[in-house]
Amino acid sequence: MKIISYNVNGIRAALRKGFIDWLKSADPDVVLIQETKATPDQVETHLFEEAGYHHYWFSAQKKGYSGVAILSKKEPKHVEYGTGIESMDFEGRNIRADFDQVSVMSMYLPSGTNIARLEHKLEYMDLLQSYVDGLKKDIPNLVIGGDYNICHEAIDIHDPIRNKNVSGFLPVEREWIGNFMRSGFIDSFRHLNKEPDNYTWWSYRANARANNKGWRIDYNMVSAPLEANIERAIILKEAMHSDHCPHMVQLKF
Repeated sequence: MKIISYNVNGIRAALRKGFIDWLKSADPDVVLIQETKATPDQVETHLFEEAGYHHYWFSAQKKGYSGVAILSKKEPKHVEYGTGIESMDFEGRNIRADFDQVSVMSMYLPSGTNIARLEHKLEYMDLLQSYVDGLKKDIPNLVIGGDYNICHEAIDIHDPIRNKNVSGFLPVEREWIGNFMRSGFIDSFRHLNKEPDNYTWWSYRANARANNKGWRIDYNMVSAPLEANIERAIILKEAMHSDHCPHMVQLKF
C-alpha cells in the first residue's frame, strides 16, 4: 500500500501546475492532502475520479483556508470527518479513512506564526495526543500523515542555530513531537533514512528551494504495530506544485 502525504498549499493552484499528471505518474493507493484552501464544490473533482480516485474532503469554516482531504483508489470502509473536538475541527485539520488492514489520517497541525497562533498550536498538540491515544485503542494500525509544522531534530532543519527560537523548532514543539513518537509512532522516513539535507518545505524567499535551505516538517507517522510492514519511505522532491513536496511510505501486507 503506497501512501503519499502532501501539503499542496491550495489544491486549485496545484491542479493548474499539473497535479493530476503527477498523481497518475506517482500512482499511489492513497493520498493524504493538507491545506486544500477550498471546498469540494470549488474544485474540479471529476479530475480525481477520472484518474481513478475516490475523494473525501474536510474543509475549514473560513473560506480559502486550511482544509484536508483524502484520495483513495479503494473505497474506505468508513470515513471520519474531524475529531469531534470543536477547537480542532473548525479549521478543517483532520480526516481519517479506515480500510481492512490500516486506517490513514490526513492531519494539518497549525503553525505558530504569532503568539495567539502558537497558543492555539500548543493546545491543538495536547488535544491531538489525547485524541490519538484513545483512537489507537480501537484502531492500532494507524498512519497519520501530514504537515506537523515541527522539525524534530537538528538534522531536520537547514540552520538549527539561527532557527532555535522560531516556531516549528521551539524546544516545546520538539519535545512534543518526540513524546508523540514515544507514545507509539514511528517517523517512517527517519526509520529508513538517517541522511541530512532531506527536507519537505522551503520558504519562497531567497531561492531557498534551489539552495536546499529547507525544513522537514511533514511526516508519515506509522503506529508501532506496523513497524515490520514499513517497506519504503521517501521524499519526492521533484514534485513542484507547492512550497512543500510530497513524501511517501509504502507498507507491505
